[in-house]
Amino acid sequence: MSASISAARVATLVGEFDRSPAYAGLADALVLLVGDGRIGLDVRLPSERELTDALGVSRTTVTRAYAVLRDSGYAEARQGAGTFTRVPGGRQRVHDKALMPWPDTDRDTVDLTCASATAPPGLAAAYVDAVAALPAHLGGHGYFPTGLPELQAAIARRYDERGLPTDPGQVIVTAGALAATAIAVRALAGPGDRAVVDTPVYPNASESVRLTGARLVGAEVDPDRWDVSALTAAVRQAAPTVAYLIPDFQNPTGHLMSDEQREECAAALRRARTVAIVDESLQALALDGQQMPRPFASYSTDAVTIGSASKAFWGGLRLGWIRAPHALMDRLTRARLALDLGAPVLEQLVLARLLEQAPALPEHIVRLREQRDALMAAVSDELPDWRFRRPGGGLSLWCELPTPRATALAVEAETRGVPLAPGPVFSLDGGLDRYVRIPWGRPPAELQDAVRRLAAAWAVVQERPHPPGRTAGRVLVA
Repeated sequence: MSASISAARVATLVGEFDRSPAYAGLADALVLLVGDGRIGLDVRLPSERELTDALGVSRTTVTRAYAVLRDSGYAEARQGAGTFTRVPGGRQRVHDKALMPWPDTDRDTVDLTCASATAPPGLAAAYVDAVAALPAHLGGHGYFPTGLPELQAAIARRYDERGLPTDPGQVIVTAGALAATAIAVRALAGPGDRAVVDTPVYPNASESVRLTGARLVGAEVDPDRWDVSALTAAVRQAAPTVAYLIPDFQNPTGHLMSDEQREECAAALRRARTVAIVDESLQALALDGQQMPRPFASYSTDAVTIGSASKAFWGGLRLGWIRAPHALMDRLTRARLALDLGAPVLEQLVLARLLEQAPALPEHIVRLREQRDALMAAVSDELPDWRFRRPGGGLSLWCELPTPRATALAVEAETRGVPLAPGPVFSLDGGLDRYVRIPWGRPPAELQDAVRRLAAAWAVVQERPHPPGRTAGRVLVA
């Protein structure tokens, strides 16, 4: 039996939609809601009469909006039953299932949804060494809730080298940075607490915060730079319990917070008695040989810092970590035990060996730099009216389009084998339809081919008077 949604609820969700013309604005708003999952699949929409009354518009407006939904594949009419939601391509393409990696058998697809790179040279050798060391651990139970001691020590040494004295007892190894975020938020915030979050932001991280029952407060990140005044104003006004920040090559904008900005932000957090949860997943990916700012925790002694092996080395390692002050370690450990009992021993042995060499393998940095430069050159050549800021590191380009049609572009691009994450995916409250994130984790030739297809898709989208709406996508994995 299909669910239904009331006209009053739809009216609340669509809000103040664009009324020039009203039917197109209403259709776009409904497509966005279906694509985002706020209106689910196979849900019966209100009758045209009911929605007309709830919105205070003409019957023609609703009739034409529903027709646009049907024509663009986001609804279907069932004889005698009403209008039901769907997405182009079926449930496997639903927008809140965005960005699952495409199967390797699909050789004609260049996946631009996942901001992650292939494994660097040397990774297989680290696995071989780790397997040789594994038997020494097989006589024990294999549980290390805070991490394998040698990996904790290796992570602590990296912080020491960056000027942040750390002992291994301040480190908890986790199953990735997202797990670390979930643990930190669970330990520090709860239902009704306020949490300041960058926007745009990596959506899985903001969802981890949201799932605790905390109320999210967005701090706008300017397209061209860190706007620390907006962040400090949000902290001052909301007095949040926690603030989730990505100061190093922020995902998706690529911005790098300076030492002066970190100091200013840390001071605002101290005044508000707010604990910073600082995501340093991309910190090791400085691609231009530049000296990186000091760790945020150098300025904010109670900050909880999150690190990751997924970006610096390979996503398949599925390891991250938390670095925190001693006073918070008991709370964090208890929160961790409520989620899982530790990360796999073999992968921890692998990461310990990788960290003995460098924060990120040099060959990995060289390759990512070449891919970044190839992507920027291709976008400049093929899409000269797109605007972007050259990032000094990280894994993705944040592109501003001449017109707000990113979601329509993503729909068209996917038909051309280039799945893409549009700006609204990274927004807390909607909007950002003028932006797309393009990762450079693929080889230069693939990126150049992908950009040529994007250019062709963009040409089609520009010719349409009314874009068909929100992209059908996947769960955003990175």
